[in-house]
Amino acid sequence: MIKGPSPKTTKDFHKERASQGSRVGIINLGCARNTVDSQTILSNLKRQGHRIVDVEDCDIAYVNTCAFIEEAKKESLDTIVALLEAKRQGKIKKVIVAGCLAQRYSEELQKEFKDIDAIIGAQQLDRDKIPSSVSLTPSHSAYVKISESCYNRCSFCIIPKIKGKFVSRTMESILEEIQQLDKKGVKEINLIGQDITAYGMDLYHELALAKLLKRIAPVCKNIEWIRLLYAFPAHVTDELIDVMANEEKICKYIDIPLQHVSDHLLLSMNRNITTEGTFDLMRKFRTKIPTGNMRTTFIVGMPGETEEDFAELLRFVQQTRFEKMGAFIYSREEGTAAYTMPGQVSKPTKKKRLDRLMKLQQEISRDVQDTMVGRTLKVLIDEPQQNEKGVYLGRSQYDAPEVDGVVYVHSPKPLKNGQFVDVKITEAYEYDLSGETV
Repeated sequence: MIKGPSPKTTKDFHKERASQGSRVGIINLGCARNTVDSQTILSNLKRQGHRIVDVEDCDIAYVNTCAFIEEAKKESLDTIVALLEAKRQGKIKKVIVAGCLAQRYSEELQKEFKDIDAIIGAQQLDRDKIPSSVSLTPSHSAYVKISESCYNRCSFCIIPKIKGKFVSRTMESILEEIQQLDKKGVKEINLIGQDITAYGMDLYHELALAKLLKRIAPVCKNIEWIRLLYAFPAHVTDELIDVMANEEKICKYIDIPLQHVSDHLLLSMNRNITTEGTFDLMRKFRTKIPTGNMRTTFIVGMPGETEEDFAELLRFVQQTRFEKMGAFIYSREEGTAAYTMPGQVSKPTKKKRLDRLMKLQQEISRDVQDTMVGRTLKVLIDEPQQNEKGVYLGRSQYDAPEVDGVVYVHSPKPLKNGQFVDVKITEAYEYDLSGETV
């Protein structure tokens, strides 16, 4: 059963339970949106006088959980069990469970793990508040959450029931945060949300992401890259594609989870887009941004998916040739419309389809990577490669932090984290590239 919100909020817990000056560490699970929430948690604690440390050295351990699919829930539960064992051994004093799993299963967690000290649920977005003063990302790169929850109600997804109604931040608060990051010398911002392309629908009653981008770009003095993560295909407008194509600072990269291409599955998923609409969107992106890269995600084994539907998906992937693609097996989640749908696909069939799809994408990825050899790319240096002098880990505009590949940069001169360099690509691997500074 899906339970309502935890009776205790983060603010309540801090007031009632946390002792001043405690050493606090956090384990962040799930997506980049959770990273922003974890930063908010730590910022609140820091303002109250707590010290932020690694989990290995903490008195109070937070775990910010994910509950999107079965694998994420298992990872969250395994982490909770490990932390509680550390508490029983006297290595830490308190264990706090936050995030989506805590929001969805608060009663179950309280019954199963009686030695959890607090369950505080998911963070709520404040439209006007600058989120955090603590960063879990490198100093030259930052996530900026512009919305919370999802405007759509996909039949397979539990997120809207966990997160509640879709909420956009005000443009003023977003611009203020970005200006603060810009003054700190941040070089890259990643705009994130469950569906950033629905930005403004609740607040301004229109799809306002393109307008927001037009206001962001001029205030970026040090920031050179603006990246868009998690675009809902039905909400991608012609105006947005034009802004991406024409604004130099916007990375020619978009993360746009398509989930499927078969008409009847798109309908049962409640994706509000058709097969024809999907092909049309791909054509527009490729035509207007010919140097652009797309990352997408697909679900295999959705209830009602036939072999013909899956073959259609394979043909689409072969034709479109996504630069980056992920896939996951449909997870049957209680409380979703798809949970009770007929035509549930067997686990062996889902696994077989996933393997076939990813094998195809591996071949495509290698071919795409090979086309990069000989090109010169602008690369942002993230850190030195450990134990290899003169080698650095960096990313091009086509590589989002944590989810995409890296560029191994060979340089005779020392490079700094957050520095941009031109790199001639000399070798390509399945997901990564290697090159030399020019």
